[in-house]
Amino acid sequence: MDRGQFYLFIWSWTILGLVIFILLLFITAPYGRHSRKGWGPTIPNRFGWVIMELPSLLVFVFFFLFGPKQVQPVTWIFFALYVSHYTNRSVIYPWRTRTSGKTMPLVVALMAVGFNLVNGFINGYYFSAFSRVYTWAWLYDARFIIGMLLFGGGVFLNWWSDQLLLNLRKGGKRGYYIPRGGPFKWVSCPNFLGEILEWTGFAILTWSPAALAFALWSFFNLVPRALDHHKWYRHTFEDYPPERKAILPYLL
Repeated sequence: MDRGQFYLFIWSWTILGLVIFILLLFITAPYGRHSRKGWGPTIPNRFGWVIMELPSLLVFVFFFLFGPKQVQPVTWIFFALYVSHYTNRSVIYPWRTRTSGKTMPLVVALMAVGFNLVNGFINGYYFSAFSRVYTWAWLYDARFIIGMLLFGGGVFLNWWSDQLLLNLRKGGKRGYYIPRGGPFKWVSCPNFLGEILEWTGFAILTWSPAALAFALWSFFNLVPRALDHHKWYRHTFEDYPPERKAILPYLL
């Protein structure tokens, strides 16, 4: 694959993400609290998380390490950021969840596998085949500094929100509860907002089209899901805080 073909693939992939974004505004993905019958066989929720997220880690690492060109020293920082995120999402986080007995449709897990395979490929292959030149001066560039601040802030917000959600089921509790405190004061899904900020920061700090496509796909996927969660909360709990927005404080 030459540079022109690779970039065409990236932008075609991004346009597909926009189409799926529009569809997801009208169709609720059937897993988690939105699970429903009619979507075929199901698999344990925890196992589903692992097989959904692990491909992005493995594919990214493979193409980053075994691409056609030598890896630049600075891009090892990008490698560490990406790998740390997906190690948490695919290995650590699933075993921290309290989802015993819950399932998800196999077809949903497989669709997520496809999404993660492509994003892992385009990002890993970009840094090993078509990457811009990153000198050590890049670490002092405003794009790197701003991107790192956004990435770090997104990681913190995502982890903090996840922990607050996990705390809701301490002591063997089951079912769903209204999350309170911290960033949940303003939005229903701060964990999703954190992930969007994280990958937006990654796109800025790497200044790469592959990372930009990933950031846009994160937005396309997580905003409709946040809207669905918000609608579900308001419908399920009569005392749900009316001032909360779905994902963007005071806006959406």
